[in-house]
Amino acid sequence: MTTTKAVCLLRGHSSVVGTCTFKAIANGHVVIQGEISGLTPGKHGIHIHLYGDVSDGCASVGPHYNPCNETHGAPQDKKRHVGDLGNVEANENGVAIFELEDRLLRLTGKHNIIGRSVVVHQNEDDLGKGNNEETHITGNVGEGIAWGIIGIDN
Repeated sequence: MTTTKAVCLLRGHSSVVGTCTFKAIANGHVVIQGEISGLTPGKHGIHIHLYGDVSDGCASVGPHYNPCNETHGAPQDKKRHVGDLGNVEANENGVAIFELEDRLLRLTGKHNIIGRSVVVHQNEDDLGKGNNEETHITGNVGEGIAWGIIGIDN
């Protein structure tokens, strides 16, 4: 069976909730569509994390998914974590509705994200362009405020 669709339900300790869907498209890329509510207005980092273990909330999901051992970057950067998806932007009502296309994520085979987690973070991702060491690891996004496990969709 070839997996072409996946879904992630996002929940956290706060009022932030949402859904992300993932769909493999013909060029090999994955399109991510989502709606997240309960955010503070503005930009929030969003990443795929290594583990699908949410038994201790965001503390158990591990680092950004980074099978190529790169530094943190923007989605369009040549060198970046596979899990670096950039930012989503919440409107004045705290709702972010978005669609992203990513060239590195996969729903099967190499760089498969099924069973991993999505985390939405408190702060804007600086995309690895900051002036401290943390910029190259997390993008200075702060704590996770919602997370979920990516599962196969029918």
